[in-house]
Amino acid sequence: MVWLAAVPLIIWVYIVLFRGAFWTTGVRLPVASDPASWPPVSVVVPARNEAFVLGASLPTLLSQDYPGPLQVILVDDHSTDETAEVARRLGGQAGGRVVPVVVSGEEPPPGWSGKLWALAQGIQAVSPGGSAAGTTPGLAPPGFLLLTDADIAHPPSSVRRLVAWAESAGLDEVSLMARLRVQTGWERLLIPAFVYFFAELYPFRWVNRRGRKTAAAAGGCILVRRQALERAGGISTIRSAVIDDVALAKALKRSGSAIWLGLADEVRSVRPYSGLTDLWDMVARSAYTQLSFSPFLLLGTLVGLTITFVGPVVAAVGGLIAGAPAITVVGAASFVLMELTYVPTVHYHRLGFWRAAGLPAVACLYGAMTVTSAWRHYREGVAWKGRRYGAPID
Repeated sequence: MVWLAAVPLIIWVYIVLFRGAFWTTGVRLPVASDPASWPPVSVVVPARNEAFVLGASLPTLLSQDYPGPLQVILVDDHSTDETAEVARRLGGQAGGRVVPVVVSGEEPPPGWSGKLWALAQGIQAVSPGGSAAGTTPGLAPPGFLLLTDADIAHPPSSVRRLVAWAESAGLDEVSLMARLRVQTGWERLLIPAFVYFFAELYPFRWVNRRGRKTAAAAGGCILVRRQALERAGGISTIRSAVIDDVALAKALKRSGSAIWLGLADEVRSVRPYSGLTDLWDMVARSAYTQLSFSPFLLLGTLVGLTITFVGPVVAAVGGLIAGAPAITVVGAASFVLMELTYVPTVHYHRLGFWRAAGLPAVACLYGAMTVTSAWRHYREGVAWKGRRYGAPID
């Protein structure tokens, strides 16, 4: 029984020592020196039914202090609300040097996800000969593309700092995991774990190491060198990807690009997740995709979550009840290690450290979300923003 109780402890010792220190939160965007010249940048924003968040996000892109040529392209992906109208109105009110170009998107062709098709249309629009090329005086074909979601707000220095770091470090992709909202009770409970589990899957230090295969990005904020994207095959090479940010990073790294991923300080999401259903749907949309739609990986994931996150609690409590101090000590040791790895992420989200104690329960919720993701896949395919990807399996 002691050896069984020691299994979670062995796992946590391995995680602490050999998993790329994913649990630390120190990988942040460095302050880099200015390049000799500032390359043109085109910001591409795919937007489908985002009128309610644009007021908090789009003006932050229009007020960037970037020293070089900059343009903002918003692709209205067949919205049924006033996304395009709100974008144009905000552009007229901005009063800055950047006025957004609103592109009316077409329905995605077979085999394309909606977001990636919108991005492809935005990139095509700023390419030589595209509908938005030359709309900004003095703007040559962009050296960099900033792919950012409609719900992401940026500090004024965002584009400047991203480009400076990319140029200084010789990077083809720089991505920041935006700060997600942690205002409601469910957000405070589940959002830190979302970041924690993502970093555990893709340790940032491994992603940033040249020559290592681990690749990932955070789709809310991706600066990519245009020529590197073309060398990797363009957006079309990942056109059907549901987890498109990771797919793009993998395509770039395979083609020889150097990439970088870190936690954001001021880049933040303004999208509210008012209830459990919203957060559940966000995770369930892609969780089974992450497991390559494999029932065996799903079973292994559930077993792994149980042993790793619930096992320490069972061992510690079970040892106390059974009067077995050795089992209690082993379980308590693994529980403490688990909590210590989660505290930095909780602190990063500016929450009380005591919230780390809820990690075992949160892991169970994420396991249930993954089961929901698999059930939905076999029942109805992947659904997001009114579109379905993949057919149910008979």
